[in-house]
Amino acid sequence: MPENESGRRPHHHDDTDRRIHTVDARTLRAVAHPLRLRLLNALREFGPATASRLGERLGESSGATSYHLRQMAEAGLVEDAPELGKGRERWWRSVHDGSMFESSDFRRHADPQVRGAIDFVLHETATSHAEELNTWLGTMDDWPEDWQRSWDMSDFKIRLTPELAVELSRRMHELVETYRDAVPEDAEGSAVVRTHLHLFPRRSE
Repeated sequence: MPENESGRRPHHHDDTDRRIHTVDARTLRAVAHPLRLRLLNALREFGPATASRLGERLGESSGATSYHLRQMAEAGLVEDAPELGKGRERWWRSVHDGSMFESSDFRRHADPQVRGAIDFVLHETATSHAEELNTWLGTMDDWPEDWQRSWDMSDFKIRLTPELAVELSRRMHELVETYRDAVPEDAEGSAVVRTHLHLFPRRSE
């Protein structure tokens, strides 16, 4: 199942069966647009679709979605899925299952457009995480009681060095990976679970 997944560069976990794209300056500039990010996320989460279907899902015109899909195709982020089309129907899919990047590499970039692009992508990602959580809070009553008891929204405050912060993040990535193929897609009562990781320092004064 294509995944809507992005984050910092992976910390040595095994991605041999997954297509993870390491973002470079070119692809960063190509995706630094609100509709393009939403299109890419939709293709990764829900699978291949036509521009019209994506437009219906996202509340956009097929002309707009078609244009931005072609722009992302030029950057190697999406591609045609001709085996799915009938007649003149054009289907698109994400080339990758997820994207990884090291934000500090781009925040120090000589090109101000690249620095602006990474700021945009980071803030859009944070907004997307908040929207996903708020959607769950607004719809949890529609889910079975087992799922209503299984979710979590926690925060923790601990004192760390930068090195220990990297270690904590790496170990959390590795823990998530151990669950990746634990449940078959058609397992009764299962669902795709979204897990967000936010780790950042706070001033104590």
